[in-house]
Amino acid sequence: MESPEFVPAELDAVVAWRDELDRAGRKLVFTNGCFDILHIGHVRYLREARALGDALAVGLNSDASVRELKGLGRPVNSEGDRAEVLAALACVDRVMVFHDRRVDGLIDRIRPHIYAKGGDHRPETLPPEEREALRRVGAEVRILSLVPGRSTSATISRMGGGGAGTKRRPRLAVLGSGKGSNFRAMLGAINEGRLHADIAVVISDVPGAGILDLARDAGLPHLVVDCGARRARIDAAGAKDLVDRIRASGADLVILAGFMRILEEPVLGAFPERILNLHPSLLPKYPGKDAWVQALRAGEEEAGCTVHLVTAEVDAGPILKQARVPVEPGDTAETLYSRIQVQEHLLLPAAIEEYAANFLPGLQP
Repeated sequence: MESPEFVPAELDAVVAWRDELDRAGRKLVFTNGCFDILHIGHVRYLREARALGDALAVGLNSDASVRELKGLGRPVNSEGDRAEVLAALACVDRVMVFHDRRVDGLIDRIRPHIYAKGGDHRPETLPPEEREALRRVGAEVRILSLVPGRSTSATISRMGGGGAGTKRRPRLAVLGSGKGSNFRAMLGAINEGRLHADIAVVISDVPGAGILDLARDAGLPHLVVDCGARRARIDAAGAKDLVDRIRASGADLVILAGFMRILEEPVLGAFPERILNLHPSLLPKYPGKDAWVQALRAGEEEAGCTVHLVTAEVDAGPILKQARVPVEPGDTAETLYSRIQVQEHLLLPAAIEEYAANFLPGLQP
């Protein structure tokens, strides 16, 4: 006889159940996540979360919200399958599917006694909306340890990595804030065979940015990361989100193509010597904003562009490749920059190709 289809819990029923637990002096633990490919890290985490109280409710991201968080290639398993597998665990008492990127709405409704998150979080890296919701309902936040080397991203990477000696093209996570002209040049170089790489994900900090439209038109995974309100910086929650999404994409290199935020820890430490930036000057001259304007005002006879590794000091990482552009009589900032852009569109794919061939062993040049 065929088993009946599993039906996730309704939110109203979970709220009523929480109140029953509360009246009986029992504590409800709540956690949430995608739980795309269930592995031992998930199981140990959920067991530990359940041990914090008397019952465990899990909020499961819907398929649509997983795609928004992780890109078009996810989830691997549908929300129905993921919910049923979770519910089969003895440590999980209720599973409900939610459709938003954030979980603050569920926290407000459920009012859990304890909120559990994995050790890759800290209280300050939780999104501000979630922190505020937890404060409103008086929930205790508990950060639980992770099992090293056990993650969905690592599992997917091992599954797609092939056997010993198998080579593959490097995967690129491209970050941009604007129209995406350099990203368009990268796509052209890939199509023409000048850049042997695959785009793992395109990420922007600006909803509606042109680079996202280019990715959408090309059928590539693309998403937006909320980097916070600080100009040119990324707050703790945004940095955590950015690292998670890049890792989830399986990217080998991170390419900054007009990304207007300064990268700091923990992003730099998560991808050491794997982040490349394109800057419109002949570094070390004229780091920072409007470099071509600085060169023009200084009376330089030539300007240009540089691809370099990203380090903690802005525009000061090791130089990988440069292209020179003469400053012509009568040049304005606009005319000079337009000629620099022509060289940028050639330089960036070439620099990525060379760096991947020389410094990513095991990958196909």
